[in-house]
Amino acid sequence: MADFKITGNMKVKSLKEDFKAEFGGTLRVYDGRSHADDSATVGSVAKKTISKGSEVSANGNLLVKTFEERIKEAYGIRVEVANADDTKLASDGARLGSL
Repeated sequence: MADFKITGNMKVKSLKEDFKAEFGGTLRVYDGRSHADDSATVGSVAKKTISKGSEVSANGNLLVKTFEERIKEAYGIRVEVANADDTKLASDGARLGSL
């Protein structure tokens, strides 16, 4: 099981790289309606206060839709999962392990 420990000072780029390394897909992170800048911190993008020790757990069996909802609920960050080359969004019903 993969655990994503997200802290306020973590860079968006690091979050995306960790996701790609674990699941092979691309994680699109948004700041409002625009893509979040890779050099921005997660805390500056989050619409909720990130508690110390907060994490979202995910494994290959988790549905894309569920993962996206968990990130939104926990941190107030809108994310979308796309395929490895970032040309197409993953189906909401796809499992993270199938990316």
